[in-house]
Amino acid sequence: MDRQAVAVNQPIRVLAHFTPGPRVTEFLAPLHDLVDVRYCAADDDATFYRELPDADVLWHVLRPVSAGDLALGRRLKLVHKMGAGVNTIDVDAASRLGIAVANMPGANAPSVAEGAVMLMLAALRRLPELDRATRAGGGWPTDPTLGETVRDLGSCTVGLIGYGNIAKRVETIVTAMGATVVHTNTRGAQGHPGWLPLPELLTASDVVSLHLPLTEHTEGLLDAPALGRMKPGAVLVNTSRGGVIDEPALVAALRNGPLQAAGLDVFATEPVDPDNPLLALDNVVVSPHVTWYTADTMRRYLAEAVGNCERLATGRQLANVVNEVHF
Repeated sequence: MDRQAVAVNQPIRVLAHFTPGPRVTEFLAPLHDLVDVRYCAADDDATFYRELPDADVLWHVLRPVSAGDLALGRRLKLVHKMGAGVNTIDVDAASRLGIAVANMPGANAPSVAEGAVMLMLAALRRLPELDRATRAGGGWPTDPTLGETVRDLGSCTVGLIGYGNIAKRVETIVTAMGATVVHTNTRGAQGHPGWLPLPELLTASDVVSLHLPLTEHTEGLLDAPALGRMKPGAVLVNTSRGGVIDEPALVAALRNGPLQAAGLDVFATEPVDPDNPLLALDNVVVSPHVTWYTADTMRRYLAEAVGNCERLATGRQLANVVNEVHF
């Protein structure tokens, strides 16, 4: 898609929908002739709606961008997702309004993959429970079930649902630790080593890790029947999108079996409601959708985001556009 330059000798006006740290501002400071960046915290709607009408580009993280928001961005030419999943952007509306939507496939893969393995280990090793007991003065462990339930990840079969950039990095890490890996995805990969259909993967895996986008085909993919197929004592990890799991069914599976534990970085509604019953379970380790959020990923994000601003300024084809724009 060819884009016309925004304005000769004028920097691209960017609305960055996140709060920057010093490394972000230091990275962007030398680029002031190319990008004029205004920042807005995700929960600061007053600033968002004040800055949006004058923005050429929106750097989007998590707070959903609706059709109404896009219509208010009268100068918007690009919504650039700082990440891969664009389910929080009304892409159809963007297309109708002539706004390109781009993402950054693979940019966060190293960080999310390490985050997924972190959650696997924390859940398998019952880390939250042991942390609380130690801080409370519990001393040496006296719980005999530790020796019955805690597992080495290297002794496990790890099932990956979705087999893109992140999942393949997880495979590299856990295979190096000795684990056996099987995988599946919604498009099928029959014939690839390690591929299993979803029902068989659920039955075979000690740890199941989700790595797929939220679409009409994946929403509620792990429902009560699917969770019921999992091994007694299995662990479920989700660093993809919360809506892929039926949360009430997950609560039941964690309370009554077959699941021993879960590691969750994402939830069906975000930010997660403090009353979400998953947060009350001792066998769940959680983080607030931040496995991607490292200094290394932010640097990759910024490099790609600035690259597309440069393309926009010079009328060149944008990278990683996911929609068809109708002018």
